[in-house]
Amino acid sequence: MRYIEYTVLTTTEASDAVAYLLEREGAVGIAIEDPNDFLFMNKDKHSWDYVSSNLLEGLNDDVKVIGYFNGFVADLEESVMGLKKFGLDVGKGQVIVSNIDDGDWANFWKEHFKPFRVGYRIIIKPTWENYKGHSDEIIVEIDPGMAFGTGDHETTFLCLQLLEKYMSQGVCIVDVGCGSGILGIAAAKLGAKEVLCIDIDDNACKVAKDNTILNRVDETVTVRKGDLLDNAKVKYDIVIANIVADIIISLSGQALDFLKNGGYFISSGIITDRKDDVKNSLKKHGFEIVEALTKGEWCAIVAKR
Repeated sequence: MRYIEYTVLTTTEASDAVAYLLEREGAVGIAIEDPNDFLFMNKDKHSWDYVSSNLLEGLNDDVKVIGYFNGFVADLEESVMGLKKFGLDVGKGQVIVSNIDDGDWANFWKEHFKPFRVGYRIIIKPTWENYKGHSDEIIVEIDPGMAFGTGDHETTFLCLQLLEKYMSQGVCIVDVGCGSGILGIAAAKLGAKEVLCIDIDDNACKVAKDNTILNRVDETVTVRKGDLLDNAKVKYDIVIANIVADIIISLSGQALDFLKNGGYFISSGIITDRKDDVKNSLKKHGFEIVEALTKGEWCAIVAKR
């Protein structure tokens, strides 16, 4: 089967919004090629040891958001440029159209997804790669399919680092917008007693469930379809939300309601320009800001009830 490939040349700041736009237009698959993901990883020697040496060849300054469609999409470039009204720098905003076989887009990115370390103990390993770990390492195997979450994007990377730092044995955790399930699986392997993964997308829920089975944590991790915390039933020790700044702001009050006293809200997917907006919202709802980490153009915030 042949698909039409639409490649949007944009920026890191606008990449998630462009991906959402492509999904709204009916994309059957989406990929993001952001050179900043690899350039910033290159600065972290603990991660770069696991990445192939030729990875940066051919990368330029444009972020490519690629959508695969069954048919023609009208006025896509105009829609991309329309994101400017939300204050986003869309960069060139140019759209490149080409035809492609389904086997190519489904597998081309796999050659660049290699095992890598996050924090002190966590190793993210794609299912198709071999890796012999040490006894003190926690290996999370991931096949993201068409769901977000390989761990190498700055937003997920930061969440994994903070999760390792702030969680303790026997805690209960909820991951809002779980994507591939990578954060919930890591939490289970770090010793969480109970993990709830929530996503509004059917495909993400399926991928997350499959990954929990692959990692043998499906008895600890429950995957549910839902919107934000609407499907949460109890109070948690940690709430994780790796989404976007505006949704985190709107989620702040609900997150407080579902946290135990002294619990942590770990939020990511925040462009650094929006860091203060998120912090102010968290403070307004009664949170204490504990820590903020940045990687590239992205920020993650730890707030405490």
